[in-house]
Amino acid sequence: MTQTDTNDAALSRATSSLSLTNYPTIFEGFVAKGINPDDILPRENVFTYHAWRALGRQVRKGEHGVQVLTWVPMTRKDAVSDENPNGTIGRKPRSTTVFHVTQTDRIVT
Repeated sequence: MTQTDTNDAALSRATSSLSLTNYPTIFEGFVAKGINPDDILPRENVFTYHAWRALGRQVRKGEHGVQVLTWVPMTRKDAVSDENPNGTIGRKPRSTTVFHVTQTDRIVT
């Protein structure tokens, strides 16, 4: 998987999720960082590092985001063919960090 694929997959997951579970954590974390609650719009201006990269933005060095919990799919591969005949077999929790748009800069090409 290339870096572009990773970034695009992160953006797709971030924009397609229906869960609101992390919203209180996101709001509390960014309000504590001094960001106006009216300026916090998860899935619009709050994303992971890789999702920001897919949007053409770079998180500034030294910025600290907000830790949230996400669920990632688990799959089982066939030991012989390295294929995935069983598909997704469940989900496992994973901690990740999200950043607000004010913590990023547009990537200049």
